[in-house]
Amino acid sequence: MTLLDRIILLVTGLAALYLTWRFYTRYSKEKKRYDIYYMMGFLVLLVSGLLLIWQGWGALASPYVLTVATLIPLGISMGLMNQYFPKWKKAYAWFALVGLLAIAYTSITGSDLKRFAVPIFHGVAGLIIFLGPFLVKDKAPKGFWWVGIGGALIGIGGIALAFVTSGSQLLFFSPEFILMILAPLLLLMTLAFAGGFVKQFAAD
Repeated sequence: MTLLDRIILLVTGLAALYLTWRFYTRYSKEKKRYDIYYMMGFLVLLVSGLLLIWQGWGALASPYVLTVATLIPLGISMGLMNQYFPKWKKAYAWFALVGLLAIAYTSITGSDLKRFAVPIFHGVAGLIIFLGPFLVKDKAPKGFWWVGIGGALIGIGGIALAFVTSGSQLLFFSPEFILMILAPLLLLMTLAFAGGFVKQFAAD
């Protein structure tokens, strides 16, 4: 990991810390459960970024890091489901729990099923975060669609990481190339989320 990567990850962490603080502030006033899920996602993003700064990309090889990082798309997608799609929140909660347990089990045991569990869960969670803001454009503030852009990036990043940790290649992207673009990808993802959620905060 280069010094530039660490600087980018630090900026990413600061943006995640800002969002965590804003969600906590709103939760303190409104006591809405979806803010807890949002906080969880961005707090894990903050901790994950700091861990990478400290240990480098080698930390991604840890099955525990991969499992904990799954809480990022889990928290954000659960927040969206609870806030905008309450009818489906229970069904998705069960899917998310099964997905989290499957990723934890396959990562820790080294099962080959990990190559399916991670892309499926990250793919579904990423699609929810990507499509959700566009589907609720009549209920959400103008500009909230930026969260959807963040969802597209988190889906791409999660699937790419699944290939990196398995030692495989994603299409024509080698593990080395994915690691080269990973820090900027995480920063762009976080800034996109910030752009969308700030619009939501302003509308409250």
